[in-house]
Amino acid sequence: MQTIWAPWRIEYLTKEREDGCIFCEKPKEKKDRRNLILYRGKTGFIIMNRYPYSNGHLMAVPYRHIRELTQLNQKERLELMNLTIRCAEILKDFKTEGFNIGMNIGKVAGAGIDNHIHFHVVPRWSGDTNFMPVIGNIKVIPEYLDQSYLKLTQQIKTTKR
Repeated sequence: MQTIWAPWRIEYLTKEREDGCIFCEKPKEKKDRRNLILYRGKTGFIIMNRYPYSNGHLMAVPYRHIRELTQLNQKERLELMNLTIRCAEILKDFKTEGFNIGMNIGKVAGAGIDNHIHFHVVPRWSGDTNFMPVIGNIKVIPEYLDQSYLKLTQQIKTTKR
């Protein structure tokens, strides 16, 4: 039997759930590297998912705490879509072959943070879905978050706005 170690996952499994909204609190802290915030816009920001579905999993998030798409004003709508597109652009450095881009609105739809809307941008590669998550209930992330953060911060500086 082969063993795969993913010690970073234990933090997610065992940590106490914080009160409040991470999408509201983390940008206020002004600790972008620690909080994995890659980019700040006027009405929203790009943040890495600390517990990613795949390497480079990003999220585009409005600053304003809202739970419905219809609550976005025109400026927020435009910037949120532009941030989502920017996520896909900067992930090209990961040599992605495709993306899953979407939103889970409401807990029943799978939203882990269901009171603050956000887009997920999940990079995909041929063969990245294999027997591990299906049979072993294990997802393998091939790079540490800090290494991905450094690569992505360099890439975001070179992409067009």
